[in-house]
Amino acid sequence: MANREIYSIYKAFRGISFVIFILVCSNANAFSFHNNSHNDTAFIYVSLRGNDTNTGTRNYPLASLAIALRKAREMRRLNNPLIKNGIHILLEKGIYNAGETLFIRPEDSGTPESPTVIESEENTAAVISGGINIYGWEKIHEHIKGIPDAAQGKLYVANAQMMDGRLLEFRQLWVNGNKAVRAKAFNGDSMMRILNWNFNNQTCIIPAIKNFNPSNVVGLEMLIHQWWAIAILRIRAVKMERDSIILSFYQPESRIESEHPWPAPWLSKETGNSAFNLINSLQFLDEQGEWYLDKENKKIYYWPRDGEDMVSANVVAPALTTLVKIEGTADRPVTNIVFKNISFNYSTWMRPSLQGHVPLQAGMYLLDAYKLNPQDTKEKKGLENQAWIGRPPAAVEVCYANHLKFERCKFKHLASTGLDFVRGTHDDVLEGNLLKDIGGTGIQIGVYSDKPIETHLSYNPSDKRDVCTNELIKNNLVTDIANEDWGCVGISAGYVKNIQIEHNEVSDVSYSGICVGWGWTKNINAMSGNRIYANKVTHYAKRMYDVGGIYTLSAQPQSIIENNYIDSIYKAPYPHDPKHWYYFYLDEGSSYITLKNNWSPEIKVMKNSNGPGNQWINNGPSVIKEIRDAAGLEPQYKYLLQEKTVDNHWPINHADKKIEIDGK
Repeated sequence: MANREIYSIYKAFRGISFVIFILVCSNANAFSFHNNSHNDTAFIYVSLRGNDTNTGTRNYPLASLAIALRKAREMRRLNNPLIKNGIHILLEKGIYNAGETLFIRPEDSGTPESPTVIESEENTAAVISGGINIYGWEKIHEHIKGIPDAAQGKLYVANAQMMDGRLLEFRQLWVNGNKAVRAKAFNGDSMMRILNWNFNNQTCIIPAIKNFNPSNVVGLEMLIHQWWAIAILRIRAVKMERDSIILSFYQPESRIESEHPWPAPWLSKETGNSAFNLINSLQFLDEQGEWYLDKENKKIYYWPRDGEDMVSANVVAPALTTLVKIEGTADRPVTNIVFKNISFNYSTWMRPSLQGHVPLQAGMYLLDAYKLNPQDTKEKKGLENQAWIGRPPAAVEVCYANHLKFERCKFKHLASTGLDFVRGTHDDVLEGNLLKDIGGTGIQIGVYSDKPIETHLSYNPSDKRDVCTNELIKNNLVTDIANEDWGCVGISAGYVKNIQIEHNEVSDVSYSGICVGWGWTKNINAMSGNRIYANKVTHYAKRMYDVGGIYTLSAQPQSIIENNYIDSIYKAPYPHDPKHWYYFYLDEGSSYITLKNNWSPEIKVMKNSNGPGNQWINNGPSVIKEIRDAAGLEPQYKYLLQEKTVDNHWPINHADKKIEIDGK
């Protein structure tokens, strides 16, 4: 062969090799690596500067987490070899405003060897936000009819936002991360007490209110304090008497509030009737930090707090109810997803504005309820409080999933529940998370009862996959909780099995700290093997009594509550019974539970209609210092305590220097 022919073949081969090299490099660049030690691990980048038509590399990031998940899903579908050791979706620092709920499906599942990890880039914090910013605030200089004299010349106004072609309604507003206050009749912690409740006419009689104008009650609500829960009632009509006001309400809450017996409006000459407030009227906007949404004129009014510059203030209204929903089925669960160092901020919940809100307990709202006469059911002798319940939404909801992990995430500025494992989950880990400034419950897990089923019937499904099992909730800080629905709790578990709630810290809660169980029954049910260990619960019962730092319901064989620290119960201003607070509360049906080595400053315990098999071993102030000091967050998570809130201006209750055990 001539030299010229050999040279021509060489040039052609070299060209083909170069093309192949370029194609390989281009294909590899579709997904990037941190470094050469991460071979067989795919990295997909998301950035506020990105574009969803990009490839998802560090230099060409995507703009949304939803599209990043889609790319990950397609890589798994096509068995891309790059995912052998997992897929990491890395979010650059910034606030990602979620226009719709992010759904994670069974097709998004990872495997033990190849999980999908969604995390902020190293040493940064990415925020998934369900809020909308409110801009264009202007000070009102002219006199406005209907605004109190104290507020004239002090208010700012902005145009209300439109969303999906309609006015965005909301019940919360945050200014520079601080929750503002819906305009209310009585400021601060002040409330008044009702005069009476007419259960037959479904009306409430309250004292006359100074300067109250009954001409416009559109959107006006009543918050009423009832034993261990509040109710939020939409006011339909107001009738003025000489020294009182008669309120009537919309359905369904009018009927439910007047017919259900527990918890009902409290009427007592000894301790005072139920406290109440009226909320959401422009005529009540009379102090700093209050706001009002004028739906008719599409305006938002706000009286700034000292130091708030409304020209530069970050004002956020929540628009999205659920930010992330992870949902599979019993046969096809979602598996092996990790969220790490992600913040979930700003969620809404509008049901109280649309249907009212009358909870039974722990925020579970009544769909129907009435008093049985005569009392008694086949399942529960003496039952009078027949009820069917619904479950409030959460910012992050999980159904039918396993081997998930939420690690060092933040859940902040949320209207209802923070993180909820609803049903069908197992072998998941929630560790090192912050839950703060939440209107309802912080962490919630397990079935309570299904909507069609009366809530006092024992839950023990034939398909055991429905029961949340083998979950670990550890080293989380849960603080400033239930600041709107006062009857919610820090950590709440329904019918759960082999749940471990360990080394968490709960503080500044309106009701109970950690609650496990549901059903009020001594019958064997789906619950067993639960462990509540080395938690620290302080500064609770801020608003509601009939309360415990740790609270249980129903039979829970082989369950143990040990090495916990309970202290500092707030002296709530309007309890139905000022003495009805406890460090430990074993409520109806609590059975087969061991309480051991739990520290509290005194022994004040409620045992109400307990079943058999409970054991009490060395609880109270005699527990050794080493156990007391070890409760709460472990050392590697104590940095979270800089976020802990306590209302130091609230007084603390102290038990008498004696054992005080009530009930049977």
